[in-house]
Amino acid sequence: MFSRKKLLGLFSGLFLSAQALSVSAEPLKIGYSDWPGWVAWEVAIEKDWFAKEGVDVKFEWFDYVASMDAFAAGQIDAVGMTNGDALVTGATGAQSVMFLMNDYSNGNDMVIGAPGIDSIKDLKGKKVGVEVGFVSHLLLLNALKDNGMSESDVTLVNVPTNETPQVLASGQVDAIVAWQPSSGSALDLVPGSKPIYTSADEPGLIYDMLCVSPSSYSAKRDEWEKVAKVWYKVVDYVNDPKTKADAIAIMASRVGLTPEKYSQFVKGTKILSLEEAKKHFKKGDGFSSIYGSTKLSDDFNVANKVYADPQDIKSYIDPSITLGM
Repeated sequence: MFSRKKLLGLFSGLFLSAQALSVSAEPLKIGYSDWPGWVAWEVAIEKDWFAKEGVDVKFEWFDYVASMDAFAAGQIDAVGMTNGDALVTGATGAQSVMFLMNDYSNGNDMVIGAPGIDSIKDLKGKKVGVEVGFVSHLLLLNALKDNGMSESDVTLVNVPTNETPQVLASGQVDAIVAWQPSSGSALDLVPGSKPIYTSADEPGLIYDMLCVSPSSYSAKRDEWEKVAKVWYKVVDYVNDPKTKADAIAIMASRVGLTPEKYSQFVKGTKILSLEEAKKHFKKGDGFSSIYGSTKLSDDFNVANKVYADPQDIKSYIDPSITLGM
């Protein structure tokens, strides 16, 4: 017969084993938001591809900044972020690993001039509405540099990105910097406004990544590998002319737009094939490499006092799953 002490030990062991099984049985929780490279996950969700791949995943929809806050609070295991914002989140205590590259912005991020502003050089001495310290600010600095100008040539007006269309329409500024859908809203709201510089002018300035907590990545690497496999099934579906229309219809439905309207947003997003992602995961100094682009984002963040100390870029990037596919 078991003694009372042995029975208590047995029950305790069973409880701890059940608790461990419960933890391991938890789905991967991924936060995503309104950007084509992340809305594309909706294709896999609707078609139940995660279950078919044998991985339990729960997607949670957020506004972009709220998704980063949820990740920082430990409410989700992974989140769609730009490479520059991954550094910001990490510098404030929520380190992540960028292991999957969804896309790079290819026109959806824009500097938009009010009527009469036809070029970046026309902004000299003018006011520009931009969310200071965010990726739009970096885009603006790059635009100014490409045109032989600097930040001192313009007056920055700090505006949340989702408010930039209204600020441009009010006449308070001469230009704004925004990404879709805010950039498209500004163009619709202000007749005669136009893009005068976009992310298509500097491919690789803004990479959009799936960023996972180091603890989840280490403990459930095999499951994240399955997520990556599903992602490239999505990419093939989005890029295949035979299925592209269905993919865009699914994506458009998620954000409440018509497929015709949403197709414009997809055009401004370079959703990367596996072979393309492998090329951008190679180490390099310029924007064509995730390493080079992230280093430039780090320099920007430190210079603009987004955080104080440079980040260890290599610790944020693990291309091994992508390169091993």
